[in-house]
Amino acid sequence: MLDISLIMLSAGESSRFNAPVKKQFLRLGEQPLWLYATKNLSSFYPFKQIVVTSGNISYMKKFAPEYKFVQGGATRAQSLLNALSMVESEYVLVSDVARVLISKNLFNNIIENHDKADCITPILKVSDTTIYAQEAIDRDRIKLIQTPQLSHTSMLKKALEQSSNFTDDSTAIQAIGGKIWYVQGDELAKKITFKEDLKSLNLPKPSLDIFNGNGFDVHEFGEQRALLLGGVKVHESMGLKAHSDGDVLAHALIDALLGAAGLGDIGELFPDNDMQYKNADSMLLLQSAYTLVQNYGFELVNADITIIAQTPKMKDFKEAITFNIAKTLKTTPNKINIKATTTEHLGFVGRKEGIAVLASVNLKYFDWMKL
Repeated sequence: MLDISLIMLSAGESSRFNAPVKKQFLRLGEQPLWLYATKNLSSFYPFKQIVVTSGNISYMKKFAPEYKFVQGGATRAQSLLNALSMVESEYVLVSDVARVLISKNLFNNIIENHDKADCITPILKVSDTTIYAQEAIDRDRIKLIQTPQLSHTSMLKKALEQSSNFTDDSTAIQAIGGKIWYVQGDELAKKITFKEDLKSLNLPKPSLDIFNGNGFDVHEFGEQRALLLGGVKVHESMGLKAHSDGDVLAHALIDALLGAAGLGDIGELFPDNDMQYKNADSMLLLQSAYTLVQNYGFELVNADITIIAQTPKMKDFKEAITFNIAKTLKTTPNKINIKATTTEHLGFVGRKEGIAVLASVNLKYFDWMKL
């Protein structure tokens, strides 16, 4: 057995994927794509370590506590260098989670050639006529580089410490004089870069699971400013005390969304000791929170919100709040329900000292099959 660790690169921004969800968080069954790809590749060999680069370590760790996670960098090379700092094995196998269907045959072909060079790299040849800057070029000289790539760990570390501009391991190692050995790649190891790429891969459809979350927030009257609920002005001067604009409804809804997605709470995302959120527009915070929820693979099913207030009366504002929430969450108003109640003059709400809001939401996995 070779002394090998596995690094899975999963910290990208998916900027070319052009969908609400980051591609590494597309659900294949119940598993996010990054986990599906990692489990597939790790099943082929008893790796010394499995290291996954991440943009949200605390969240990803919940899926696979047995893996090691490291914060990603601004570039692929920097993310890889961060991961290599945790690797102590003689060899390291590096792959992108976007190559979700690595085959056992491709893996074996790479491992069997481990002693041929400093880096073993799968490639595909080009069969079509190839044009570069209006000029035809010799397609037989073109190699399409794939991952995974197997490298001597020390050589790869040395190469990446010279520059962070490399987009794959073989070119980095070649730049410092290392030897590269090419093996036949696999069409099934196609990298998901654009949403159209999903159509050519036979991947499991997302699970139909539903996730519920609730949020509860309370704010006290006492600010001489407008009272906002769901971004709607309910009163000119009955403002609520808060670090932001005091929109207690938006705050409860943010917590419900984050709770359903397993992404923590509003205090973690928008700390009340951070001056950038002083008097912040809570509807913009809600929009930002929902974008985050979408990035991690979810979409809204419905929201049910109860405003608990003795005063002012909410009857004339519920429809406006419904439509404003729907607009912010980019859904239709029939999926948003606003209710209002009093506490029959009991407690702090009954004494007209403040307002409480209870929000409940249901989320489902983003259906990437409709892209």
